[in-house]
Amino acid sequence: MPGEFQFRWATLVLALTVLATAPARGEPVSDDVDEIMVFGRAIEQIGRARAGSEGVVGYSDFERRPLSRVGELMEVIPGLIATQHSGTGKANQYFLRGFNLDHGTDFAAFFDGTPINFRTHGHGQGYLDLNFIIPELTERLEFRKGPYYADVGDFTAAGTAAFKTYDTLPHAIGQAAFGQNGYRRGLAAASFGLAGGDMLLAGETVFYDNPFDLDEDLEKYNAFAKYSRRQAGADWSVSFSAYDASWTSTDQVPLRAIESGLIPRLGFIDPDLGGETTRLSLSGETTVGNLSLSAYALYYDFALFSNFTYFAGDPVNGDEFEQRDERIMLGGTASYSQPFTLAGTAGSIRLGTDLRYDDIFNIGLFNTVGRTRINTVRDDEVQELSVGAFAELEVALTDRLRASAGLRGDFFTYDVTSSLPQNSGDGTDGIVTPTAGLAWRATDHIELYANYGQGFHSNDVRGAAISIDPITLLPTDPVDVLVRAEGAEVGARLERNGLSATLVGFWLTLDSELVFVGDAGTTEPNDGSRRFGVEFNAFWRPADWIAFDATAAYTDARFKNVPASADRIPQAVENVFGGGITVQPIEPFTATLRVRRFGEAPLVEDAGVFSEPTTVVNLGFYYDLGPAQLSLDVLNLFDSEDADITYFFESQLPGEAVPVPDIHLHPVEPRQVRGAITIRF
Repeated sequence: MPGEFQFRWATLVLALTVLATAPARGEPVSDDVDEIMVFGRAIEQIGRARAGSEGVVGYSDFERRPLSRVGELMEVIPGLIATQHSGTGKANQYFLRGFNLDHGTDFAAFFDGTPINFRTHGHGQGYLDLNFIIPELTERLEFRKGPYYADVGDFTAAGTAAFKTYDTLPHAIGQAAFGQNGYRRGLAAASFGLAGGDMLLAGETVFYDNPFDLDEDLEKYNAFAKYSRRQAGADWSVSFSAYDASWTSTDQVPLRAIESGLIPRLGFIDPDLGGETTRLSLSGETTVGNLSLSAYALYYDFALFSNFTYFAGDPVNGDEFEQRDERIMLGGTASYSQPFTLAGTAGSIRLGTDLRYDDIFNIGLFNTVGRTRINTVRDDEVQELSVGAFAELEVALTDRLRASAGLRGDFFTYDVTSSLPQNSGDGTDGIVTPTAGLAWRATDHIELYANYGQGFHSNDVRGAAISIDPITLLPTDPVDVLVRAEGAEVGARLERNGLSATLVGFWLTLDSELVFVGDAGTTEPNDGSRRFGVEFNAFWRPADWIAFDATAAYTDARFKNVPASADRIPQAVENVFGGGITVQPIEPFTATLRVRRFGEAPLVEDAGVFSEPTTVVNLGFYYDLGPAQLSLDVLNLFDSEDADITYFFESQLPGEAVPVPDIHLHPVEPRQVRGAITIRF
């Protein structure tokens, strides 16, 4: 990539500079200072939360948690599973509430106010790549499920997550980590006073080959800078984030190839797969009294090489293809809240607006051999603009009963210029979505909730402008830009004596699960859907030295208005379980054991093929030696040979005369050990 060497060199210099020059914040860490574990899940939500399914995690929830990949940060959200079917540098697949969210189509995430999901993305609508996040900089994550909040719009049918970074770190950090399969990670981060405010600087490098037969050759570089200040009654911050990664991937492989001995379980078919990503972001936030403002500017460059069907489409050259996406994204938000008292009733009203513009000047799909283009399927330029506005009202009807209501309107406009003139076009779409909720504090320790709302996800606007299939050149129907979601839930929350627990039942429908299929360059029509489910979540800290957490969820997901024999939604995971225990039997020593399990899922509409359940257990040990901490993580403790993700489709291997329908899977990575030493200044 242009400037790649300079960018990586600058990142390394930043990391070394932070370690060498940054003064420590506050008092030095010493053996005499007791470190207290503060769990975000222990923060009281009764009287604050508007639904039983919303919450906060952070602090020690992240500090002592063995992670094999950054996307697993999202697994602190009850019922959510993050998997991977490709290389470490690619966005994860997410599962929640009976959705295969692909890479984020119905789940929105934000990083210090900047949206992470990409519209009209070269690989998949709502592409949600978290690899630019440095976990140690995450102060907390606030999550909300369902379409019950008027202040967020696109991609929020299943839920929303908002990452908030520290303004000032508890300590400066220097870390070196090593593990099996060529894993190496370096991290340097520090906060210090500057010009009446606080500066946070961080740099991270990660290298990894992975245990698969094909070395991943991951090279990942991250840099982050944030300046924050409180001045004349205003809080404001400015952040800069830079991320660059390249990798080779072992994608999902046919089960028959493993069972026949053609390849080993960790083998590969096509050695040329993988990709590279560059992401540069500048953002700012400020709060002045009751007014909050944010703005962001982002440059993004992405290339991904894949081959799902091998030789099914082209028996000579194979089916390898490249997906490309290069864009600039600009946007911002403004909101104003005003408390009031009317006829003895206290409440608040909040008004807001948001604007986003994506200038996608290079988005395309190309046939390739050995990562060299041999044919253009489609090569487009897209401009997409959205404007949203909302109003939310919250009132305390009594000292124990709160009510809320909201209304949101969104307007989208787009312009597509395609290499196929028939698929060029422009247009507009709009949607209005209401929300409502009740929260009743039945006792001092129990709160009950009822919520209703509508939301939406946008479709790839290339699918709205399309008129002919770019591969067959046959006529095809366009799709709506915006697809409505409607949902409701009832829930209960208990907080008492170190125990926090929630129980929620929900219902959710989508008018259509139409999506643009980036792998084919066309649209795939699906029917409307409905989902019913129940979720349980608990966090219990009976003593300062021990904490338990557990979550369980069940969802029944079906297509609507189709025969019962063909109403199953492929990859709609029915049940999910996660949990863990963290103990600190003596002051310097902490241990964490975590388990995640997601159950079987139908892989075809008639439920004729199911995936197998997957269970993974991780173990972490952490020992404090004054300013230093030693850590040892054992990932996949019991060496599970389950699948990280499973699909069912046709593919054609070398030597096969015709395509064969088969299960395709990406195995869970075998057990591996990683150790680290962290110095805190």
